Order: sequence, then C-alpha cells, then structure tokens
Amino acid sequence: MSYQNQFPLQPMPGGNRPARQSSRQPSRLRTGLTYGIGYVVVIWAVYFLNLALGRSLDYYGIHPLDISSIWHIFTSPLLHANLEHLISNTVPGAVFCFLIGLSGHRVFWEVTMIALLIGGIGTWLLGGVGTNHIGASGLVYGWLAYLVIRGIFNRSLTQILLGVVLGFVYSGLVWGVLPGTPGVSWQAHLFGAVGGLGAGVFITSDDPRPKRKQLSATRPGQLGR
Repeated sequence: MSYQNQFPLQPMPGGNRPARQSSRQPSRLRTGLTYGIGYVVVIWAVYFLNLALGRSLDYYGIHPLDISSIWHIFTSPLLHANLEHLISNTVPGAVFCFLIGLSGHRVFWEVTMIALLIGGIGTWLLGGVGTNHIGASGLVYGWLAYLVIRGIFNRSLTQILLGVVLGFVYSGLVWGVLPGTPGVSWQAHLFGAVGGLGAGVFITSDDPRPKRKQLSATRPGQLGR
C-alpha cells in the first residue's frame, strides 16, 4: 500500500546554490575578459589618437612637482612613447587585468585606483623636476605586485600558487624598480608596485566568500582579514 504525502515538499536549504555558483563562473570570466580586452583597446586607441594629433597628448604625462599637472596621474598611464613601449605594456597588462577581473568589478577598481594613486603621487613627488612620465607600466607593476601577494592574505592556496608562477615568469621586472636605465621611469614602477602591495594587504573585497561570511557573522557590518 502506498501513501500520498499531504505536506508540500520544502526545498532543501541551499538547493539552488549550485545553479547560482555555476552561473557566477561565466559572469566572472566575462568580467575578466572585459577588463583584459578593454585595457588593450583603450591604450592602443589613445596611442593612435596621439599620433594623429602630433603627439600633443604627451603633455598629459606626470610633471613632477608641477601642481597644475597633479591630475595627470589619471591620464599618464594611457600614453606611450612609441610602439615598443606600447607593446611591452600590452601583453602583461592584459593578462593582469584579466586575472584581477576574475575577482569582480569592485576588486579590479580598488586595486587599480590604489596602484594608480600611490604610483602617480610617488612619481609626481620624486620623479625629478623637468621630466615627463608616461606609460601604463606603473599600473602593470601594481597589478603584478597585487597578484603575487594576495593569496597570502586571502589564505588561498590557488592564489598563492598563481602568485608564485607570476613572480617566476615576470621576475625580470624587478630590475625596473631600480634607477639606472636612462628614459625609464623607475619611480612609476616602484611606487606602482608599492600600491599593488598595499592593495593586496588591505582590501577585503577579494576575500574568499566563505571567509567573508564568517567574518560578517562574527563582526556584523565589518569585513577584514
């Protein structure tokens, strides 16, 4: 004899969670691709626009200790001196934008703005009066520094391993933070990297989801490492 259950079946707690998680993965991938491709499109478009304007946009680089140009810290990363300069920043910048973008919009912009501000202000203060600093390499160094160390503070084995691989592959970039090469803005490299390290240490939006939930449960309204 069979019996019919007279009570409506209740969905199991978290029953729809796998679907939400699976849909989140393509979204993260799209975000990473958007930032990686967008970065390349923007810097190449600005480069050819600058050529068409007779390189007049170079004026919007960072002019150290010139108070009227302090806001150029936001425009200087878009400008490049020549094709070699542009190409050298294209591939690593696109890779780093993609990898950071996988963590979401907020993480990408927090890391980018911290590296941009610290790198730009440091260059403006110590870049040398009478010089003009252009190029995205300060941001590239910031993104790389963040990717190398973030796993340590996130306690994420995957991110730690990724940081080790990136540190090994791009280990040659460490020489760029040292003075000595004429025409190279080591100040932008150094302070951009400092900004990336700071982002890796202090931002919390990149914490793994279970960790964020645990912290919010123990300290309502606060997130931290």
